[in-house]
Amino acid sequence: MNKMGAMNAEELAKYKGVYVYAQQVDGELSSIAFELLGKAKELAGDLGTDVTAVLIGSDVKGLTNQLAEYGADKVIVVDDPELKEYRTEPYAHALSSVINEYKPEIVLVGATAIGRDLGPRVSARVATGLTADCTVLEIGDFPLNPIPNQEQKHNQLLMTRPAFGGNTIATIACPDNRPQMATVRPGVMQKIEPVSGATAEVIEYNPGFTPNNKYVEILEVVKELSDVVDIQDAKILVSGGRGVGSPENFKILEDLAEAIGGTVSCSRAVVDSGWKPKELQVGQTGKTVRPNVYFAIGISGAIQHTAGMEESDIIVAINKDETAPIFDVADYGIVGDLNKIVPKLTEELKNFVK
Repeated sequence: MNKMGAMNAEELAKYKGVYVYAQQVDGELSSIAFELLGKAKELAGDLGTDVTAVLIGSDVKGLTNQLAEYGADKVIVVDDPELKEYRTEPYAHALSSVINEYKPEIVLVGATAIGRDLGPRVSARVATGLTADCTVLEIGDFPLNPIPNQEQKHNQLLMTRPAFGGNTIATIACPDNRPQMATVRPGVMQKIEPVSGATAEVIEYNPGFTPNNKYVEILEVVKELSDVVDIQDAKILVSGGRGVGSPENFKILEDLAEAIGGTVSCSRAVVDSGWKPKELQVGQTGKTVRPNVYFAIGISGAIQHTAGMEESDIIVAINKDETAPIFDVADYGIVGDLNKIVPKLTEELKNFVK
C-alpha cells in the first residue's frame, strides 16, 4: 500500500493474532472455513500467537465446537437476527467492527462469492490493504531481499498470487498497516485433521445493527438444484481440454472416469466452447483441485490451468504434442492420439479393477 495513513510502530504493535472469517450458510459451515483455519494455525505457529475464528450469523452459536476441532483457539460470535442471510451491509459492519475492537494482525477470508464481496468492503472500512486470490501465504521478511537505506521488516505476511493473467507470480506485503488481509480460493489450503473434543474460548460480541438505506431486503431465496458433482471433492479427476476435439468425444473420458470411479472435469477452453458447464472447470478462473490422481487429456497446460491442479498427488498427461507445457508438471506423460490411447487405457483399467 502507499504510505498515506501508515501506522506508527506503537499502533502496529497493538495488532495481534490470526483471524479467519468462518463462512456459514444456512447454519452450516463452508469447507473454506476449515481450510483457512489450517493455514491460520501454521501462520500463528510462526508468529507465536493464536487463531481466532469470526462466526457471523443468526442462531449459529452451535457451530463453535466444530471450529475448535479444526484449529480455532478462540471464536468470536456475532449473532443477530439481521444476520440471518448474507447481506453486504450488516456483514461488513459486523466483521469491520470485530477488527476495530479486537485488532487482529492477520485476517483471512475465503474467495467465495460471499468473501469476494465482503473482503474488499471490510478492508476499505478498516483502512488497510487486501491481496486477493492468494495461492501461498507465509511469514517472512519484507522487502524479500535487503535494500540499501530501507528498513527490512520481519514477521510480515507474504501473500503470493498470480498476476497479469497468470503470466507471473507476485508476492505482496502490507508492512505499514494492520490488519494484513488476504482472500484465498477454496481448495488451495489444506484442512488439518480435526481434533475430536477440542474446545475454544467463545466470545460473544454484537456491535448493534440498525437497518439503513444500505440494508437490502431479501424478497426470496431461490436455490438452484445441481446434479453436477463438486470436482473439489473428487479423489480422481479425468480432465479434458480443447484437444479432446468435440463435446461428443468427452464420452471417451466419461468411460475412463466410470472405469476407475473418477469424475470428469475440464479446462477453460472447453467451457468457453460450451461443451461443459463452468462448475467442471479447473484453473485460475475455475476451481482449484488437489485429487489423488489427475488425468490431463488434450490439455496443453497453460499456467492458468496448471495453477488450479498442480498440487494433485499424481498427474498423468496425454497429449499428441510432445512440447506441451503440461508434461513439465506431469508425473507420467504419454505422447500420442488420445482417441487411441484413452480407450485402451480404459480397457486395461477395467480388467485391472476386476
